[in-house]
Amino acid sequence: QVQLVESGGGLVQPGDSLMLSCEASGLIFSAYVMYWFRQPPGKAIEWVATITTTGQNAWYADFVRDRFTVSRDNRKNTMTLQMNHLTNEDTGIYYCAKDQAGAARGPGTQVTVSS
Repeated sequence: QVQLVESGGGLVQPGDSLMLSCEASGLIFSAYVMYWFRQPPGKAIEWVATITTTGQNAWYADFVRDRFTVSRDNRKNTMTLQMNHLTNEDTGIYYCAKDQAGAARGPGTQVTVSS
């Protein structure tokens, strides 16, 4: 079956960087536009970034643009999210998903930004 597994979360300080990974299995990864979402504490899930099937194009939510970079390696069935200049507001559970609604997503990885 399709599996998406996120990793790389942790506790960091404001201004730090973190790289998240998403490992996919059970699907033809290269055929899917992929997404990152996040869920801040007590809030709804929100879209973070989208990357096209080839990785040639990507789009970002305004609140992460110029700080986060999404990439993918279709040979390894992986997608990454490089997060720089993290702030407290970036705290949340980060999910990778294979659908635009974020319904088909992994279990998530916790990112906590705190001094």
